[in-house]
Amino acid sequence: MTGALIIDGLRTPFGRHGGGLAAVRPDDLAAHAVRALLDRTGVPGAAIEDVVLGCANQAGEDNRNVARMAALLAGLPDTVGGVTVNRLCGSGMEAVVQAARAIALGGGDAYVAGGVESMSRAPFVVPKPSRAYPTGPVEMVDTTLGWRLVNPRMEALGHTDSLGTTAENLAAELSGRGPSARYEHELLLVVDAGNRDSVFLHKRLWEEGDRRVSWGLFWGWAKRAHERYWNARHS
Repeated sequence: MTGALIIDGLRTPFGRHGGGLAAVRPDDLAAHAVRALLDRTGVPGAAIEDVVLGCANQAGEDNRNVARMAALLAGLPDTVGGVTVNRLCGSGMEAVVQAARAIALGGGDAYVAGGVESMSRAPFVVPKPSRAYPTGPVEMVDTTLGWRLVNPRMEALGHTDSLGTTAENLAAELSGRGPSARYEHELLLVVDAGNRDSVFLHKRLWEEGDRRVSWGLFWGWAKRAHERYWNARHS
């Protein structure tokens, strides 16, 4: 497979909510970064196979494939593709991973990958009524951050916690003498794809209290296990 390299990267400044960038549309913001990146590297727009952008909101001006809009607004030819991916807070990283994977598999030679978001410009939305000619109060939902228009079944399953709440839950779950029963079960479910010695060493160090070294060993093992799994599946 072809190796993928990141040759350059830039970003617009971080801004506070309602701050200096609040008047700039997210598609214009992304287009500005894409254009500046190509100008700085000297890579011609026609050489780009695809623009891959992560975007977690997509409820307002970033709807309907903001990556494609940003590519066109940046002056790239209409022959250059654009695709928007959503893995919530990991969306920008997912865009880079997808671009690297495409290069490795021979899908193209040059990609622009990154992320775009503007909480300041996230809209208020009004859900569609379930019947004609509705009466009574109308609900309005703020799409700035977090879950909205939640499926009650998802909430009952416990999958709608925020990142902060999830972090607290995990801290409580893993703060005892060792991994929880659920964590040990998940560890054993994937152990056959990797190195058993590394996993058992990880569990022993965890029980002895050296969590920093233990996590380093575990993530190194997990990376190798994933590579072996991927290679076995795609060989």
